[in-house]
Amino acid sequence: MGTFNTSCRLQNPMDRKRTVQVSGLLVDSGSEFTWVDKETLKKISVKRERKDYAFVMANGQQITHSIGFAIIHVSDAVTLDEAVFAKAGDLQLLGARSMEKLNRRMDGRAKKLVPGGPILAPSGLTIISGDSMEEAAQKAVREAGR
Repeated sequence: MGTFNTSCRLQNPMDRKRTVQVSGLLVDSGSEFTWVDKETLKKISVKRERKDYAFVMANGQQITHSIGFAIIHVSDAVTLDEAVFAKAGDLQLLGARSMEKLNRRMDGRAKKLVPGGPILAPSGLTIISGDSMEEAAQKAVREAGR
């Protein structure tokens, strides 16, 4: 798929006036979390919510880092997500969970993030008293086929 970088704007969720632009984030669907330099997160006063969150590196090494919450803006998309306080030598990454919450996916050919498409929502299925969820779903499928 190839690798590419993106930029984002981070905000402190408790004080939205505290904001910072971050460039050069590696877009990494193999990383669950978004990793941002700890000094950058400190600059906008992101609170460390958990100090010893355990991670397993690709080489099998186990490490611990602090995590906190930040509002993440990528182009016109925005979400609230965990951010890892990255230490010296760590890559800054936009992780899979943030991408999913932003409803963005990787376009490896164009080397950019693109909209993820429509977000599925419940359809207003009415469950008649006594029907199981499965029975109600089967009735809905039969009704739709008429």
